[in-house]
Amino acid sequence: MYVVMVYDLEADRTQKALKLGRRYLTHVQNSVLEGEISEGDLATLKNEVDDLLNSGESTIIYELSSDTLLNRTVYGVDPTEDQRFL
Repeated sequence: MYVVMVYDLEADRTQKALKLGRRYLTHVQNSVLEGEISEGDLATLKNEVDDLLNSGESTIIYELSSDTLLNRTVYGVDPTEDQRFL
């Protein structure tokens, strides 16, 4: 499954969300991560995100059943390109 995760945390806590998200996804822009993830890892990520959030903070996870359903256009350097060759 392909996932896009967007988070909005207090400025001093954004690194916590980034660190969490990078365990499962690729960091593509400020507060945005994306990539392929198993259903089991997605369930774990959702639980960890829920535990991380404080009052007034939010995270949105968009789930697509396949990356073929996603029309993704990048202008400039694509941050996910480095991940494909590791």
